[in-house]
Amino acid sequence: MKAIVITQPGGPEVLQLAERPKPQYGADEVLIKVMAAGVNRPDIFQRKGNYPPPAGASADIPGLEVTGVIVEVGDAVIQWKPGDKVCALVTGGGYAEYCKAPEGQCLPVPANLSFAEAASLPETFFTVWSNVFDRGKLQPHQSLLIHGGSSGIGVTAIQMAKALGSTVYVTASSDEKCSFCEQLGADKAINYKTTNFKDAIKSLTHSVGVNVILDMIGGDYMPGNIDSLAIEGRLVMINAMNGREVKLDLSKVMAKRLIITGSMLRSREVAFKTAIAKNLEQKIWPLIESGAIKPVIYKTFGAEDAAAAHKLMESSTHTGKIVLSFEH
Repeated sequence: MKAIVITQPGGPEVLQLAERPKPQYGADEVLIKVMAAGVNRPDIFQRKGNYPPPAGASADIPGLEVTGVIVEVGDAVIQWKPGDKVCALVTGGGYAEYCKAPEGQCLPVPANLSFAEAASLPETFFTVWSNVFDRGKLQPHQSLLIHGGSSGIGVTAIQMAKALGSTVYVTASSDEKCSFCEQLGADKAINYKTTNFKDAIKSLTHSVGVNVILDMIGGDYMPGNIDSLAIEGRLVMINAMNGREVKLDLSKVMAKRLIITGSMLRSREVAFKTAIAKNLEQKIWPLIESGAIKPVIYKTFGAEDAAAAHKLMESSTHTGKIVLSFEH
């Protein structure tokens, strides 16, 4: 099969089209003929040599989400059959014509979506559900602050939280991105280049603060996050783009009874991801099929242009998801 491989750690140019054998799948796995694959921040880290894949995952073929048609199934698979159209969360190997996936990490392609649109779903939807709703325990009528509102994670979190009845605030780096987030449903988008988000949240919530913060920035955002949380608030970390070392006033954590948590999804066990998939299919997939939640794709590249897709991802000029197409 053809695959996009990391020839050595480095810049986008190290991604090259190459021939690789089809993946060997297990008894509880399916083999997918890939039509499209999502591009995500962890792919960038892996390409640079900073994010080694977990055991059993492809070391040189990145890609954490795919969509396509199942062509073969393992002996123990009961949920799927050849010919089924699915999108799937995988631990790697997504930038290829064929990819294996545990049956429990597959979801049906919503009937109203294209393959490219479906490819944009798994990584962000699994991540947002796990962190905002499972770990962050966001409830209807509570408030959520999302840093990086125009990112793939951000556009998913905005729509999911709004559809389930929460108030949503976001930060973004320009007025254009802020407008984009508000058009998606955010109640208020804060341009962090011109406005201190802590002051904005204080004003917007009448000094009460927000119930949950989803943060992929870290670093010097920590003090502002702590000040922006309401009593019993939850801060959920999913990345640390501004740095892992933070300044933290523990007296505020104790006084407000805050919970600071976080997670990395890629290395979690199949059973954990399967449980997320079941929740998504039951509670979120109907909202996608009704049009209440929509995939937001900024640009689709041919698979052979993976390097250009990575350059765009690293520029942070996009709003929404970046997708590679393997359809011919």
